[in-house]
Amino acid sequence: MIGQGGGADGTRDGDDLAGAFGGNVRRRREEADLTLEQLSERSSVSRAMLSKVERGEKSPTIGVASRIAHALEVSLSDLIGAPGAAASGVAVVMRKNDRAVFRDPETGFERHIVSAAPGAGRAEMVVHYLPAQVSTGLLPAYPPGTEKQLMVIEGSLTVAVGGISETLDAGDSLFLQADADHGFANRTDAPCEYIMVISRRS
Repeated sequence: MIGQGGGADGTRDGDDLAGAFGGNVRRRREEADLTLEQLSERSSVSRAMLSKVERGEKSPTIGVASRIAHALEVSLSDLIGAPGAAASGVAVVMRKNDRAVFRDPETGFERHIVSAAPGAGRAEMVVHYLPAQVSTGLLPAYPPGTEKQLMVIEGSLTVAVGGISETLDAGDSLFLQADADHGFANRTDAPCEYIMVISRRS
């Protein structure tokens, strides 16, 4: 489910924003002059699934959403549709209740966009919530030069990348080159929360 605010505090009904996600996928696909069949081939997501996503009838899992974003060569946040932030002088503020939130309908994994000015720089900041015994599965490689840095706020997180697995506890941090398949797992019986900064080449 894709929604605003909430998450650990109670995500609101995401039907409208699921529709917006689908609309963004369709718009980006048409801008790239791709048919559904071509996007299906690029993303390894079935045409039927893509059609349902574009019509707002199906909320994709994090893995499916990531494959669609990579196939369209845009960020997942671009497809989620981060809300505009209110500027005040040289500062830009985004209130907690204005966050755009992606929620995996199968696992409960949540991705909160917390960058106050999405797209304003090369880096993006997100907060992830992983329920107990939940994994994102392997996510597709990002374009070369993409880097991720993360710090665990609560719980325990296992990160897999390039055949290496590292387990982090609260307060631990990690840097990774994201141009290889990678995934995140919570193998404990308690929830996990971590903050991540994604840096891309301009």
